[in-house]
Amino acid sequence: MGAQGASGEPVVEDPRELIEVGVLKPDGRLVGRRFASRAEAEAWARPEEGEQVVEFNVLCECSFTS
Repeated sequence: MGAQGASGEPVVEDPRELIEVGVLKPDGRLVGRRFASRAEAEAWARPEEGEQVVEFNVLCECSFTS
């Protein structure tokens, strides 16, 4: 069952805000793992090997690198 607001109505998430965090390998592919937070992804990534932590919108697959 989904989340409900104070009035009991279902809360609808804005698809523009469905941001995932991932680790991008040097070859441009995402690792096959989900991360609960940016901090978890940063702890797992190996920047010395060229990996980058990225944020992306699942709906449009728009990438937001930092």
